Amino acid sequence: MSKAYDIVIVGAGTAGLSAAIYAQRSGKSALVLEELSYGGQIINTPEVANYPGIAKISGFDFAQGLYDQATGLGAVVEFESVTGIENAEGKKIVTTDSNVYEAGAVILATGAKNRPLGMEHEEEWIGSGISYCATCDGAFFKGKEVAVAGGGNTALEDAIFLSGYCSKVYLIHRRNELRGEKHLQEALRKKENVEFVLNVAMKELVGENGLSGVVVTDKESGEDRTINVSGLFIAIGQMPNNGKFENLVALDDAGYIIAGEDCKTNTDGIFAAGDCRTKTVRQLTTAAADGAVAALAACAFLES
Repeated sequence: MSKAYDIVIVGAGTAGLSAAIYAQRSGKSALVLEELSYGGQIINTPEVANYPGIAKISGFDFAQGLYDQATGLGAVVEFESVTGIENAEGKKIVTTDSNVYEAGAVILATGAKNRPLGMEHEEEWIGSGISYCATCDGAFFKGKEVAVAGGGNTALEDAIFLSGYCSKVYLIHRRNELRGEKHLQEALRKKENVEFVLNVAMKELVGENGLSGVVVTDKESGEDRTINVSGLFIAIGQMPNNGKFENLVALDDAGYIIAGEDCKTNTDGIFAAGDCRTKTVRQLTTAAADGAVAALAACAFLES
């Protein structure tokens, strides 16, 4: 028999857990389904210093606080992978790898994952020189030479962090100018062990049983350069995890769920919150705000 909840929330990141808090406080029963671990990507951040009202906190502690608050209010969190959602008349049927649930409304808060380079050996060498999380793996490369691929805030922050551990850090970017915030660029340029490798294309990952270097091509001269490194930290953006819902809600060309600031999708009773939806700013504050908006909109839908 299927289990019934007022609201099923897919994803236990900041948006999903915030939605659960607001749903429970509104007198609705909330089930949060998460295939990995609660907290989302923020758990890998050693220090959060831009959340209003909290001067400084680790990403793990922030996530733990959200989880404790949501479950303390009565929200149920199950670690299951959602395999499909059916928009049945008067209810939603949510199927996971081990259960079937009924809900009056569904909030999709699936977040986003790291975007890969799409190069040969990239996936194979994860953990053997390839990483997407400098704060997670940087200490393993103490005293070694590494590279960071990317030009945005995450790439610059990763390079700054790694410069404190590694003998040298190469920042590799496909354009002449970096996209990250100016104060991060200025901080990075002061690091004597950081070299900027700009306006190049990643051509090849070098190694046998793991990474030993990268080959880049200068976009102006066409010349190849081999950079010998023990690690490559990839920080070129994110991609949403919405493919399994493409027949349920409308997605944009990049795969994000089309939903405005009201978090409503084109399907009645289905809402989207956090990094998985179309939006300009993706921060902890906006994820938490989306969770609140989506939960209250779901409650209003149930009461209409």
